[in-house]
Amino acid sequence: MAPQDISKRLIHIFEIDNTGVRACHRDQNIYSKDSAFKDLILYYEYFHGDNGRGVGASHQTGWTALVAKLIEDLN
Repeated sequence: MAPQDISKRLIHIFEIDNTGVRACHRDQNIYSKDSAFKDLILYYEYFHGDNGRGVGASHQTGWTALVAKLIEDLN
């Protein structure tokens, strides 16, 4: 797997899919249904390996900030 593929998979966790849901917020409808929260992205401590759902503490952890750098590098 190429480094770009890994970057895209990590970024995908935070992108809105065709149903209007971000994988990291999969079980929390407030982030896809409520317009006051739809642009709020929580950075979880870790993520479910199969579906990308955020698990653990929902504070901004350092390693998830890496996604911003990956987006910058791909664009």
